[in-house]
Amino acid sequence: MEIDLDREYSRIRLLCSIIVVVKTRIAIISPYAKTIASFRGHLIKELVAHGCNVFVLAPDYDDFTLEQVRSLGADPITYKLDRTTLNIFKNFASFFEVRRLLLRLKPDVVFGYNHKPVMLAAMAGRSSGGKRLIGMIEGLGFAFTPSSEQLLKRKVAKFMLVSAYRIALPRLDYVILLNSDDMKDLSRLGLLNKDKALVLGGIGLDLDEWAFLPAHLEPITFTMVGRLIKEKGVLEFVKASMLVKEKYPETKFMLLGGVDQGPNAVSRYDLERWVAEGWIEWPGRVDNIKDYLGRTSVFVLPSYYREGVPRSTQEAMALGRPIITTNVAGCRETVEDGFNGFLVPPKDPNALAEAMIRLIENPSLIVEMGVNSRKLAEERYDIKKTDAILIKLLLGVD
Repeated sequence: MEIDLDREYSRIRLLCSIIVVVKTRIAIISPYAKTIASFRGHLIKELVAHGCNVFVLAPDYDDFTLEQVRSLGADPITYKLDRTTLNIFKNFASFFEVRRLLLRLKPDVVFGYNHKPVMLAAMAGRSSGGKRLIGMIEGLGFAFTPSSEQLLKRKVAKFMLVSAYRIALPRLDYVILLNSDDMKDLSRLGLLNKDKALVLGGIGLDLDEWAFLPAHLEPITFTMVGRLIKEKGVLEFVKASMLVKEKYPETKFMLLGGVDQGPNAVSRYDLERWVAEGWIEWPGRVDNIKDYLGRTSVFVLPSYYREGVPRSTQEAMALGRPIITTNVAGCRETVEDGFNGFLVPPKDPNALAEAMIRLIENPSLIVEMGVNSRKLAEERYDIKKTDAILIKLLLGVD
């Protein structure tokens, strides 16, 4: 099921405003502490405002993130989770620990997002007496990413993920997905009951915080933000910069992100070499993304990773930046080709460079498409609307 955010928003706000919530206890299971405030902060504050007691379980709290969650009105709780391991014993250890915590907390609602927290919400939530269990799958990730690299590991990961979802998803009261491709693939595998699943779209942004900025045209700057792994299209971005700079050497290319770990990570050696050769600028991982996007002409994400709906693209759209991205699951949802940007084939630096050159040679398109990106962000990625839908599901408002 797909939903029209504008059509549902007013009705859900009204229903949620009149429902009497007698200290509903909600446990949110997160895979990362550091993104809770930025990705879930608005939702948590809304739930607290509705009279809920909110507990946020995460595996890697530090003093700063603990205080962030407390400032939202929620209680942070630490649990152990290895996000990438295929070791069944470590995964069982996480299950038993979360089950123990949920038995103590006695939540009415358990909400998990990302692969393993979804499974924990389904399995530990059900066995600890949770009354309402919700899972949100934010992209199918590594296991479903088409790539010849680490092929055996991907096959094993996919087998284990599908097997786990076959057990876990039927135990959930509702499954939320971010794009229609994920809905189709999981339905084809027989893992979803479509009557208990919906496509939300992007998780949304505070559009007042991410306000429109005028187009940046001097110099024309292409910016990519993301994990620096091959599947995100880093190599294609750099190769496209080489092709473009042959014709337009004054063009800038900005790559934002810290050095990643794992066999498919882009090495620091390569990153520093590309900087030294003048192809890109690489400030590393930055906290002031908005400042860099303000100095960006066009946002680029050449990913072939199985995304949900990339947050970084939503941010760039809200600020009024045209988008060049790939015609793959999760990415294609952010672009109406020719309206707010261009869709290009994955793993094709030549097509990527051609799209860039088209904008360099037609700067009025950068202005026009940027305005259109903002329009789409207002239609699709307003966090007030998307969180209203989530609150409806969490509180069981019909």
